[in-house]
Amino acid sequence: MCLAVPGKVVAIDDSAEPLTGLIDFGGVQKKACLEYVSDVKVGEYVIVHVGFALQRLDEESALASLKLFEELGLLEEEFGDAWEQAAKEAGDTVATERAAAAPQDGGSEAR
Repeated sequence: MCLAVPGKVVAIDDSAEPLTGLIDFGGVQKKACLEYVSDVKVGEYVIVHVGFALQRLDEESALASLKLFEELGLLEEEFGDAWEQAAKEAGDTVATERAAAAPQDGGSEAR
C-alpha cells in the first residue's frame, strides 16, 4: 500500500533543483520534492505521496493522522525495513530473526 503521509518539514534545500526538503514522519526522515508547495516553511506539515509534498496540513490534523497510522501499523508498513517485512510475509522466521538482530537505519536520511 502506498499512503499519502503527513510529515513535518525539518529542512529545506533552496539550492536543489527541483526544490527538496527533509520531512520527518514520526521519527523517520526522508527527502521529498517541495515544488508543489514551494512557499512551505521549516516547521510546517505537508502531506507526502510517492516523494512529493502535495499540500500543507495543520499540525493538529497531521499529528492525529500520524497517531492513527501508527496504531494501525501503517507507518511500519510504509517505512519499516522492507527485507524484514518481506520475510514476515513469507513466513521466513530465520530471515526475520536475522533482520531483527541487524542494525536498523530505517532507510532514513539525515543531514
